Amino acid sequence: MLTLTLPDEAATQALGAALALTAPPSGWVALHGQLGAGKTTLVRAFLRALGYAGRVVSPTYTLVEPYAIGARRVAHYDLYRLEDAEELEWMGAREDFGDDTLCLVEWPERGEGVLPAPDLELTLRHEGEGRSCSLSARSPLGEAWMTQVEDRLKENNISF
Repeated sequence: MLTLTLPDEAATQALGAALALTAPPSGWVALHGQLGAGKTTLVRAFLRALGYAGRVVSPTYTLVEPYAIGARRVAHYDLYRLEDAEELEWMGAREDFGDDTLCLVEWPERGEGVLPAPDLELTLRHEGEGRSCSLSARSPLGEAWMTQVEDRLKENNISF
């Protein structure tokens, strides 16, 4: 497990960029945290680091926003308003959790029983004026990814 202190929005954005720039072609990240903890801010920075210049909105009502960035596919899920995990089946979500899509899922606990195990699990928490983030790898791919994120943050002299 890796725990970071994120004193401001710029630090959350730096973490999002580090996650993006070390991301494998496919896999998925579970994003836990209370409302306002910085999940969407992190996703926005992730997408920007990959080169997406369009508007990034939280898919609170649509449940998923797909992004095509070059040859890469990214799916941003927000399951806050999901009533039943089985809705993910009806939406065809299984296709996104395959070999060619990188998925970022807010409120993943609402999809429990349908979603596969994540590669990385992030938990954002309010800490005074800032935030903290705990990263846990849940697969071999997640282990490698987390190590690369940590190395990238160190290389860029980002101290948390």
